Amino acid sequence: MASILDEYEDSLSRSAVLQPGCPSVGIPHSGFVNAPLEKEAPIFTKQRIDFTPSERITSLVVSCNQLCMSLGKDILLRIDLGKANEPNQVELGRKDEAKVHKMFLDHTGSHLLIALSSTEVLYINRNGQKVRPLARWKGQLVESVGWNKALGTESSTGPILVGTAQGQIFEAELSASEGGLFGPAPDLYFRPLHVLMEEGGPAPVCSIEAERGPDGRFFVIATTRQRLFQFTGRMAEGAEVQGFSGLFATYTDHPPPFREFPSSLGYSELAFYTPKLRSAPRAFAWMMGDGVLYGALDCGRPDSLLSEERVWDYPPGVGPGASPPLAIVLTQFHFLLLLADRVEAVCTLTGQVVLRDHFLEKFGPLRHMVKDSSTGHLWAHTERAVFRYHVQRESRDVWRTYLDMNRFDLAKEYCRERPDCLDTVLAREADFCFRQRRYVESARCYALTQSYFEEIALKFLEVRQEEALAEFLQRKLAGLKPTERTQATLLTAWLTELYLSRLGALQGDVDALPLYRETREQFRNFLSSPRNKEWLFASRASIHELLASHGDTEHMVYFAVIMQDYERVVAYHCQHEAYEEALAVLSKHHDPQLFYKFSPILIRHIPRQLVDAWIDLGSRLDARQLIPALVNYSQGGEAQQVSHAIRYMEFCVNVLGETEQAIHNYLLSLYARGQAASLLAYLEQAGTSPHRVHYDLKYALRLCAEHGHNRACVHVYKVLELYEEAVDLALQVDVDLAKQCADLPEEDEELRKKLWLKIARHVVQEEEDVKTAMACLASCPLLKIEDVLPFFPDFVTIDHFKEAICSSLQAYNRHIDELQREMEEATASAQRIRRDLQELRGRYGTVEPQDKCSACDFPLLNRPFYVFLCSHMFHADCLLQAVRPGLPAYKQARLEELQRKLGATPPPAKGPPRTKDGEGGTPGAPSREQLKADLDELVAAECVYCGELMIRSIDRPFIDPQRYEEEHQSWL
Repeated sequence: MASILDEYEDSLSRSAVLQPGCPSVGIPHSGFVNAPLEKEAPIFTKQRIDFTPSERITSLVVSCNQLCMSLGKDILLRIDLGKANEPNQVELGRKDEAKVHKMFLDHTGSHLLIALSSTEVLYINRNGQKVRPLARWKGQLVESVGWNKALGTESSTGPILVGTAQGQIFEAELSASEGGLFGPAPDLYFRPLHVLMEEGGPAPVCSIEAERGPDGRFFVIATTRQRLFQFTGRMAEGAEVQGFSGLFATYTDHPPPFREFPSSLGYSELAFYTPKLRSAPRAFAWMMGDGVLYGALDCGRPDSLLSEERVWDYPPGVGPGASPPLAIVLTQFHFLLLLADRVEAVCTLTGQVVLRDHFLEKFGPLRHMVKDSSTGHLWAHTERAVFRYHVQRESRDVWRTYLDMNRFDLAKEYCRERPDCLDTVLAREADFCFRQRRYVESARCYALTQSYFEEIALKFLEVRQEEALAEFLQRKLAGLKPTERTQATLLTAWLTELYLSRLGALQGDVDALPLYRETREQFRNFLSSPRNKEWLFASRASIHELLASHGDTEHMVYFAVIMQDYERVVAYHCQHEAYEEALAVLSKHHDPQLFYKFSPILIRHIPRQLVDAWIDLGSRLDARQLIPALVNYSQGGEAQQVSHAIRYMEFCVNVLGETEQAIHNYLLSLYARGQAASLLAYLEQAGTSPHRVHYDLKYALRLCAEHGHNRACVHVYKVLELYEEAVDLALQVDVDLAKQCADLPEEDEELRKKLWLKIARHVVQEEEDVKTAMACLASCPLLKIEDVLPFFPDFVTIDHFKEAICSSLQAYNRHIDELQREMEEATASAQRIRRDLQELRGRYGTVEPQDKCSACDFPLLNRPFYVFLCSHMFHADCLLQAVRPGLPAYKQARLEELQRKLGATPPPAKGPPRTKDGEGGTPGAPSREQLKADLDELVAAECVYCGELMIRSIDRPFIDPQRYEEEHQSWL
């Protein structure tokens, strides 16, 4: 193992590249340089809004990018932050001394409630310009509103909850529809539901929030100065009475669960953190007298919505007796406390103050602070100024906090996009697990870090944790790149060695049998893992060597099967004489090359099963490459050996239809050695055409002669058309067979006669049987009695030939009579032909002046023409042009020659007729009339439209292929 570790260390050191600016020594173990590239911006950035109010700001709310503030006692200023340069100012129309107590804006930014100190409540919609009083609400000093995020819309609030200074919780619903003077009021209803109690009696409802869980249940959290109440239930839906009445009805007889703290500020405030708009809140913070109660919100819990609760004390100088906090807002990892002169941000994970932001005295004391859940911006105001806080990358350093708390999962979650930080977390987690002796978990973490490989490997070797080391190596192997082949080879070899060593140590221990089986399963999973397949395949040679050095033949076979190295598997089975297992592997994977290689071995031990496997594979095997195995096997000469070879060869010939000559020749040799009947049947089935047989005729003839199969030799002679040799050999076997051979040359009567004479001579001279000789004479009509008489001995009497001689004479007479009848028929036919010729000379046809050529459709009498009996008429040149393409090449050449000679022969001069010898000018040359007659015979032998020429042109295309493209273009 030391050598493998050294090699891996060398390969890593060769592949390392120093980054520019990095020192050559002292590189951090994580492999990252933790130097910030630029100064990071603070998490909370304050910005003063460029706005100078005309009067003092008494209240401010922000939601869904809609900002509403009350100025003085009678002005409402509304600003759409997307159009900040278009503010909207509305007068409240108050003539009394009532002041704005609080304002409440819903989550959509559409519904604004203005609670006055005179226990009146005003309502205005975002799309409206008129402030409308809520008559049903009069007499109640509203301290808090719980908006319905599940059912509220821009036109209707849905059922909402209202908390008052008298401790009462009301349910109400507002509608944005505006009617006339007598139109419907915006407050649809306003009914009491519950009263929150403290020890002294009813207590003001400082905060109230309503949320719906994923299962449809609603959760209501309401706070007083010292208590936090929880209400859980379902809202009535689909009935006339809807809303929270059913939820609060369950707490009529018994009080709801609550948390109480003794100290009091005289007020309290509840803040929620919601990751996304309209999603369920995840955390809460309750500002009360003893500090800030912080925890998570779990809507799935049946008993309490609150979990992981913890009270964070106020920072020094903050509290009921010092500088009391005025408001609280909650972000993902901080809650911000608003004091009269500053804002302090406290980390919810550690309780440490991360921001203390003081405000200038010229702006006056701070009044309130709110959060816009849709944008995440924080808003604070004094009576003369408005400030906005931007929250940027709040979670960037949270991982360090979780890391210090050993909460590694959360630390990794918040630094996944920062590889250097993630590596630090993984390394710390790995060290922590190692110290806790959770070595396997430690190995998994170490494998994901950039720590030095050899350092980690030696740590596990020192504590003898081979299982953890194997886990570390496996995960390192899975993280290698395709180009890191050297590292992959070393890791796979090392892992194999670890598993084999452990299996060897556990194999002989009976008590450790379960552990042995578990380790074996792990080793097999490693070998068969698709993730490691590429590396294992590249290192298969070294792995086989390791398996062989440990003598682990079981896993040698298992690994060979995984790598599809079936040759090694089959060879292993053959070496251990497990031939049927070897054949099973071959039959399962259907590799022809393996069959060719191992068939010579297997056929000696399991011939029947092997031949069955060959037959099952059928045409996927090349029978020619199996012939050597069959030849070696059948050399023993035993009937069983030959029968298996014949069975496969017959399958190839009869079923697969093999036409390869070597296969047919080998089958012939097998038949010749022990199955003469099958040999003759095969030859007869192959036929007698020398061009259609698939075996070598000369080889077959020599083979049959060597083994004395004369009938088979006769058949081969017949296929070779060596009829004389066939008859000579057949006479040694059977006269009837010789007669069959003698009748084969049907077109060569002379040869047939010669062969029958051979048979007759054999019958007469060898068998001395006159009757049989006469039977031969009767079998072949070509033989006459005079042909066979010389073969008979002198002492044979005429009585033996009396009938044959009489039959021969009668045949001669019949032949003479037939010849005489044929002569008479020929004479009569000649006379009829003469009469027909005389009649033809007198036949004529009439041509009218209006008749036209059938080819060119021009008047016929303009040029020389031809008239046919079918009434078709052609100009001479038109007929010549129509006939020429259909003539054979030699006739076209003859036509051109006649035209050339006719053109060279001068026309006959006017005057007295000359002698035949004087015509043409050239002695011995054909006359002009003869040339014209030959031309007419060639061109006008038949009508071009009605004759045989038209029939032969039926498959000719209408358009000449050479002119097809030109014709095609002309139609476009």
